[in-house]
Amino acid sequence: MLNKINSWIDQTLQNHSNQIISCEHFCSQFNGFYPAEFLANSYYVVIDRLPKPDFPELRQAGFGCYIDMDIQGITYKNTYFIKKGYEGELALHFHELVHVLQWQNLGAQAFIQRYMDEILSFGYQNAPLEKMAYDLQYHFSVKNAPLSIPDYVQNKI
Repeated sequence: MLNKINSWIDQTLQNHSNQIISCEHFCSQFNGFYPAEFLANSYYVVIDRLPKPDFPELRQAGFGCYIDMDIQGITYKNTYFIKKGYEGELALHFHELVHVLQWQNLGAQAFIQRYMDEILSFGYQNAPLEKMAYDLQYHFSVKNAPLSIPDYVQNKI
C-alpha cells in the first residue's frame, strides 16, 4: 500500500508540475522561522479540489473520514496544495511548510506510514504530526517570536 500511495503522489506532483509556485516569495514573512534556501526548494499549487489518494483499500482500512474531510491544504513531499480561495492565508502556508520539513526528515515511506498510523490511532486533530504543525502555526500566528522551524522539527520528530 505504501508503494501505491507513494507512486500516486509522484504522479500527482508530476501532473501539477506546471502549476507549482516557489515559496521563496515568503522569505520576508517567514524570516527567523524558515531559511531562504528551504523556501526556495519548497512549492505550492493553488487548486480547486485537493488531491487525495482515494483507494478502496484506504477506505476499508478506516481512512474514509480523512479522505472525505474538507481541509484547505495537503502536503506531499516538498509541495503542498492549497484550495483556491485560501492561498492568501499566511498561517496555512506556514502550517503546510512544517509538513514539508516532516517529509524531509522522515522520508516519503516513513512519513506516509507514520501519518497513517497516527490518524488511525489518534484521529486527525490529535495526530502528533498534525499537532506539531498546528502548534507551530499558533506560535507563528500568535506569539510571532522567531524560532528555527527546521531545527525544532528535527529535534521533535
